[in-house]
Amino acid sequence: MAACPFCEIAAGRLPANVVAQTDHALAFLDLRQAIEGHVLVVPRQHVETIFDIEPGLAGEVMRLGVRVAKALRAALQPAGLNLWQSNGAAGGQEVPHFHLHVQPRRVGDGLLRVYAGRPPAPASREALDALAARIRPFLSP
Repeated sequence: MAACPFCEIAAGRLPANVVAQTDHALAFLDLRQAIEGHVLVVPRQHVETIFDIEPGLAGEVMRLGVRVAKALRAALQPAGLNLWQSNGAAGGQEVPHFHLHVQPRRVGDGLLRVYAGRPPAPASREALDALAARIRPFLSP
């Protein structure tokens, strides 16, 4: 298996434009700047997906993500901002190391369309109740 590029960045073995860091998390500019200011926030520890990350570490990554979002708002005045995090190939994860995208948005930029066309019709309350009942037993405390 090839070395994890985000682990290499966290260890200082690969260059990155770091914008912020904590003891356990690092925020750096994404190499692909579709919109100026796209930042990745990663744990320093190698954790592949959200299914593997400990809640405390996830909280530290999110706290750093919030700090970065506020800095991007002050520095770049974007019209909007997205946070997103992908898991597995089907989810669009390209680097197998947990990372949070902090993506400034501009009106009409065409990024991150949630629905390919029209949003689907709302599900029935009964279907949503049944789905919630299937999920609840698996929630950890």
